[in-house]
Amino acid sequence: MITEFIVRIIGMAAFSIIGVYVGNGLSVYNPNQQLFYVITFTLVGAFFGLVLTPYLTTRPIRALRGLLGRMAAETLFSALIGLVVGLLTAALLAFPLSLLPNPIGKIMPLVGVLLFGYFGVAVFTTRQSDIANIINGLTIRKEDGVNTAGSSSITRTILLDTSVIIDGRVADIAKTGFLPGTLLIPRFVLNELQYIADSPDSLRRQRGRRGMEVLSELQKASAVVVRISDVDVEGVREVDDKLVILARQMKCPILTNDFNLNRIAELQGVVILNINDLANAVKSVVLPGELMSVNIIQEGKEANQGVGYMEDGTMVVVENGNKYLNKEITATVTKVLQTAAGRMIFARPEEK
Repeated sequence: MITEFIVRIIGMAAFSIIGVYVGNGLSVYNPNQQLFYVITFTLVGAFFGLVLTPYLTTRPIRALRGLLGRMAAETLFSALIGLVVGLLTAALLAFPLSLLPNPIGKIMPLVGVLLFGYFGVAVFTTRQSDIANIINGLTIRKEDGVNTAGSSSITRTILLDTSVIIDGRVADIAKTGFLPGTLLIPRFVLNELQYIADSPDSLRRQRGRRGMEVLSELQKASAVVVRISDVDVEGVREVDDKLVILARQMKCPILTNDFNLNRIAELQGVVILNINDLANAVKSVVLPGELMSVNIIQEGKEANQGVGYMEDGTMVVVENGNKYLNKEITATVTKVLQTAAGRMIFARPEEK
């Protein structure tokens, strides 16, 4: 605010001086009204300077800083390389273009700078992933056939949602090495997690503190790179909306198990990594007719049913299984049902 006020004062003074010169210039047509012209255009210049100066100076600079702050490092680096290559190309062609007949010879070097600079930035930002992989490949050193530059050359960034941090399974998945790249946690996600940890509700407070412990585990894990960034999205309040916009700008996926965020992101073309989908995908696959061992631990909803669970948590409903309560039996799979809540297996006791 102080900077903008100072800029307004400077702009008001500068435009006032311009108004004096304009007033003097126009007074030649009516010398008797010279003072009137000078005072009028000075006041008009001061008004325009006071109002318009921030829109010509501080506001564009602030918008540019916000854009650069939201831009991914890979995109910014690729754009810089593209700009340098474009300007070098324009410099090499400036002399041949200047030999063209006037006025084309005077205009084309400037046009070449603008065009080649734009195309350089556009081409290099479009292929930023390839450029990052090439640069990463050049930094890889191999000794005795072993890669010493890291466990993987994949350099993608994955945004973490608050729900997946609280869930806790992300720490175990990251330790296995199945999440290559950098796990990026924006500051606004961390603030939401801290707000949950300070909640007066005991359950929410416990979940928030669990999320803090998970973050600590992730930072200590050697198999994954965790980075907390101050990148933010201006003009948006909801954390989910910020994550979706940020993922689109950075061209990176979001790791979450929030159903609503999953749907919103998919509608906007953002890649989602859902831990619940991963959990369902790695569950044991059984087919009708196979034999399996199951421990009946409770009665089912329907008559004579018994319910047990596999090691991965899949529910097994056994027909006429209530008579085998608290016993481990061999059952034949009759049907496998995939629901929104997960996979259910129906079976019956093996006939002896």
